Amino acid sequence: MADYSPIHPYDTGFLDTGDGNRVYFEQYGNPDGKPALGVHGGPGSGSPRRPLRAWDPERYRVIRFDQRNCGRSTPHASDPAADMRLNTTRHLIDDMERLREHLGVERWLLNGASWGVTLTLAYAQRHPERVSEIILQAVMTSRRSEIDWLYRGAGRFHPEAWDRFRAGVPERERDGDLLAAYARLMESPDREVRRRAAADWLAWEDAVVSGEPTAVPGMYGDREVDEQIAFVRICSHFFANGAWLAEDQLLRDAHRLAGIPGVVITGRHDMGCPPRSAWELVRAWPGARLHISEDSGHVGSAGMVQVARDAIEEFKHR
Repeated sequence: MADYSPIHPYDTGFLDTGDGNRVYFEQYGNPDGKPALGVHGGPGSGSPRRPLRAWDPERYRVIRFDQRNCGRSTPHASDPAADMRLNTTRHLIDDMERLREHLGVERWLLNGASWGVTLTLAYAQRHPERVSEIILQAVMTSRRSEIDWLYRGAGRFHPEAWDRFRAGVPERERDGDLLAAYARLMESPDREVRRRAAADWLAWEDAVVSGEPTAVPGMYGDREVDEQIAFVRICSHFFANGAWLAEDQLLRDAHRLAGIPGVVITGRHDMGCPPRSAWELVRAWPGARLHISEDSGHVGSAGMVQVARDAIEEFKHR
């Protein structure tokens, strides 16, 4: 397994989107190396704030960015004045393309996980000529069926936690659209209402991954309060709207990825994003190959990390 010395950013900055948003980005490695973009999950989690170790700093130019309203991008979604109407899948695709142009990148490798898979696929299907390779982990295509599984169906395995999740919204809305109800709570002008709703949402997210072989207690909930609020405000906003994608859109249009090599990695025990979506994606995407990690769930594992690093090493020579 390639494990390089930790590298830190050689460049940071903000991309002005022209509508009042500023998207934070940073660059690592070799400015003349092969461009690779990290696409984080959530939506709303922000990029990891740790040095890179998996990428050859002599061969790669790695770019990270915080999607709208989270991480170090502004305005932050913890501020009720941040306008969520300006944060949709289309806006994020446009931000990625604007960032590519701003940085003078011709084509780049895309590396996405979880929600980042959805955004990576949506971008690549819109701009396939700008993508050299794709590495995906913990596959979610944000179909309404997948969203319903994550926030309702998985309750069959964690009934007591799901009942607490359901109890987090007003009683009159508990048998309706829970995600829309949470999205409304996250727009409350009362910070305490937003804080409590965010905590209830993240407690459910933590419960979903709690039974995995490499589960990390508090994986979602163990973050600063403003980060919790931003995460849940963005997440509920996107998923209550089906990520503004037609059902099966990303599978239906996977043929647009023909010619782009892809490695798709999923965990056999992923309760939040079950492996079937990854399997269906690879069946529809010419040139992609699937790896199911037998020792992993959504959280990941050493074996899953090794497969991703092997793909990174393979693609640096293309």
